[in-house]
Amino acid sequence: MNLETLVAACADSSLDDGIRIDTDLESLAGPGGPVKPAVYEGGRYQEDRRWASPSDEEPTPVIVIDNVPSQANRLEDALRRHRASASVPELVLDLSDLTNLPSHLPSQISSLQFPHRNADAYLRDAQLDGEDFVSTTLGRAILAATPEACGPLMAWFPQALLYGFWQSHLGKKRHNTKHARAWVSEIIGWKPAASETRVLGLKGDPLNLNTDETLASNPDDRLHWEIGTAKLKEIEGGKRDKLSEIGHGQVPFMGDEAAAAAVSFARVTQRATLSLAQLRRVGLGPDHSAEADAAARALLVGLGLHAHAMAFGRGFALRSGAELRPTRSTATWLGAGGDVKFELGGSEETGELLRAALGHARSADVPLDGWGESPMRLTPKSNLRQAILATWPEMED
Repeated sequence: MNLETLVAACADSSLDDGIRIDTDLESLAGPGGPVKPAVYEGGRYQEDRRWASPSDEEPTPVIVIDNVPSQANRLEDALRRHRASASVPELVLDLSDLTNLPSHLPSQISSLQFPHRNADAYLRDAQLDGEDFVSTTLGRAILAATPEACGPLMAWFPQALLYGFWQSHLGKKRHNTKHARAWVSEIIGWKPAASETRVLGLKGDPLNLNTDETLASNPDDRLHWEIGTAKLKEIEGGKRDKLSEIGHGQVPFMGDEAAAAAVSFARVTQRATLSLAQLRRVGLGPDHSAEADAAARALLVGLGLHAHAMAFGRGFALRSGAELRPTRSTATWLGAGGDVKFELGGSEETGELLRAALGHARSADVPLDGWGESPMRLTPKSNLRQAILATWPEMED
């Protein structure tokens, strides 16, 4: 993969289709080792049936270990963690002065972590230098940007043009721009040995305290509790409770209360695709040339490949019980003249391609205001601040 090929493929006149990356994955426990898929409401996995090959007589049962939206979030987080090598723009919502926030919550939220990217409510409810972000020149430009006039997004939210966005948090009468993702990635487990197994267990207690003992406690703050319900009024927010609910006694985990177990698969694969057809819908607007549009799209391809290499080019952990490593990977250029295998390389090679694409984009006058710059710092508006404080009030010891 080289810059010249990439830029040519991103031109309006190109007939190239995209890139596909197929990877065989293996649990750290080895082939067939249990892997924990994502669990959804009711303790269910995302089960499906897929054709492994056109020649198969029947589709194969599968479980989606990590789905498309989740993979996009992991790719963005890889860009955040390796921002120095990617030079990607970043806005940061600074919450450090909210000293009551529990330690397990972030003191800042990166634009590479916003659930809805440029269309996120945290961005809408932020301020820049004391002014509501939506009222600033930059804020209005970002919130009103479209795929066809995406200059502000190239400058500050390029990930939105790769992984998609829907501007749905401004109200029905305001901007509601949509953009479908160009990069699609998914991890699948083939032929699950079982899908209904539960993790049965017992939370032990060295003193075997009586779990039937009633008490008074506040479920939101269990630093203070009292045996019996006579003191309910003495505990603010006090409710009837049990020792088992506050961490004492032996508590079995059985039936529906037991967590879904990890699954043994015949094989685990990841497939990532980049659609050049979707990227060719991206344009900088009437004030920019076709050459600048192609340069911007090539930069997005370079960014996507680099994010993939950093997130999945070596062993990675999706969640507890889902630690995987790549054993074989094949990258295919889906070209107008036929499909061609190529070497994707590691993060060093994709980083070089990204830097070359960034340099070319600069020479083509692509808007790149935030690239290679320090993060732009935002603060929460008063209404967001109040919502945070209402959810996480200051707790007395």
